[in-house]
Amino acid sequence: MNVTKFLDQADSVRVGIVESQQLFPLQLGEAYPSLASLLATENPIATISSLTTDTPIPVDESVRWLPPIDNQEVWAAGVTYKRSQTARMEESEAAASCYDRVYEADRPELFFKATPHRVSGHKQPLRIRKDATWNVPEPEITLVLSPQLRIVGLTIGNDMSSRDIEGENPLYLPQAKCYDQCAGLGPWITLHENLPAMDELLVDLKIHRKGEVVFDQQTSGAEMARSFDDLVGWLGRDNTMPSGAFLMTGTGIVPSSDFTLQPDDVVHISIAGIGTLSNPIVQA
Repeated sequence: MNVTKFLDQADSVRVGIVESQQLFPLQLGEAYPSLASLLATENPIATISSLTTDTPIPVDESVRWLPPIDNQEVWAAGVTYKRSQTARMEESEAAASCYDRVYEADRPELFFKATPHRVSGHKQPLRIRKDATWNVPEPEITLVLSPQLRIVGLTIGNDMSSRDIEGENPLYLPQAKCYDQCAGLGPWITLHENLPAMDELLVDLKIHRKGEVVFDQQTSGAEMARSFDDLVGWLGRDNTMPSGAFLMTGTGIVPSSDFTLQPDDVVHISIAGIGTLSNPIVQA
């Protein structure tokens, strides 16, 4: 089941189910006033299936998608793929030993990524920093967590990163990662009772510039060095998420140092079994 948020013709925020190229608006009420409240139930699929829907809307260019987030926190994991370790070591000599050690360590790299107002949905802009010169998207399988930190679904994440800022000094990581329009989520949440096998989670990144594909690379969840449960277990240590959370699980696709995003690029991230998240790139 795919569940999302969108704006209807009256500019009201709605929650809906996407099925067979149709969007079914849900009728919410006092018991479940938001998407987050649905995700917090014992069985979100059963709860959502019990709700009444309005007349379906065709899924076409007229749909105004919103990121499928309410007031949850967005966290991210780093150096969970071998390629990510190599890329971070390429950023600078200073960062090399840090990232090499965290790849081998029991404790993963976990960092706070975004508050909801910094998150963009499908077809909404993502930003490259004006004080950075090397900006890249990072396509990530993203876990959707209930307040009890139970994995209830998956979505697509784009962990935008200013690699020159991070490479200058690892302590600059928050500035390289967290700023306005720094995170993409969507186009919807794919709810699961049982998660698919890691090798079924195929990740594809394509970047278009002036109508041409200027970057095209693929990976899969099978290349991850850590499990989802391991990452969630560390996130929950001495840490609570009263509204639930999104956890980006790291990237196995990192463009090399000769590539940087430019304004008006369009980033397309596809994950098998979920869909495609597309975002135009802007700069202040």
